[in-house]
Amino acid sequence: MNAPAATVSVKTQVSAAEWQARVDLAACYRLIALHGWDDLIFTHISAKVPGTDDFLINPYGLMFHEITASSLIKVDLAGTKQMDSPFEINPAGYTIHSAVHEVRHDVNCVLHTHTAAGVAVAAQKAGILPLSQQSLFVLASLSHHDYEGVALNHEEKARLQADLGNTNFMLLRNHGLMTCAGSIADAFLMMFIFQRTCEIQVMAQSGGGELVQIPQTILDGARAMISGVMRSPVGMGGALPWPALLRKLDQQNPGYDS
Repeated sequence: MNAPAATVSVKTQVSAAEWQARVDLAACYRLIALHGWDDLIFTHISAKVPGTDDFLINPYGLMFHEITASSLIKVDLAGTKQMDSPFEINPAGYTIHSAVHEVRHDVNCVLHTHTAAGVAVAAQKAGILPLSQQSLFVLASLSHHDYEGVALNHEEKARLQADLGNTNFMLLRNHGLMTCAGSIADAFLMMFIFQRTCEIQVMAQSGGGELVQIPQTILDGARAMISGVMRSPVGMGGALPWPALLRKLDQQNPGYDS
């Protein structure tokens, strides 16, 4: 059995703020795996290094449940590694994440998945339907980006940036889901809501009965309220469940903070 390459702790080589970002991002990767939203070694989550334009992203080749704070790779906006690592980064991941970090200075974390339910809804012409309370949060700040193939063409970045605008949820057509937030905890909570929205929609559609959609008047009122919440200093409130999520992770998959 081949074990992943050993990673020396970088805790003493980085600032306290960067180390905390590394710990939270590694935890986020493992929480994605714990919820079954990973896709082998593919998809990606990034987080800005506080006080810089650099960002952290997964070492390409590790499963999400293996990622540690020290194994995360620090790159600049050009994709150049800022610290030695035996791993490279996912080229498509660089394209997507650098596109967001270049223009969205309010965003500190970008989370992208390829879940079955997410891709299923991303393949539907109507996209997200107002079928659940969860969908209200998504529809309040949702954008769409048409599929252009595997994201290796850097010319796509400008189109993705334009499509994203100031939204926090993006439905990548035929591809998957993406959330953007001011914190790692918020990005995870947003993805939980996005994923649950898609799961509910697919299940509701599979029942075969006529669907009851939430009235437009309620959607409009919710959009105004939720948009204000997401723009508030506390954001989506991801900090509230985050400690509990870390306790769950400490019980079921410890070691992310090494």
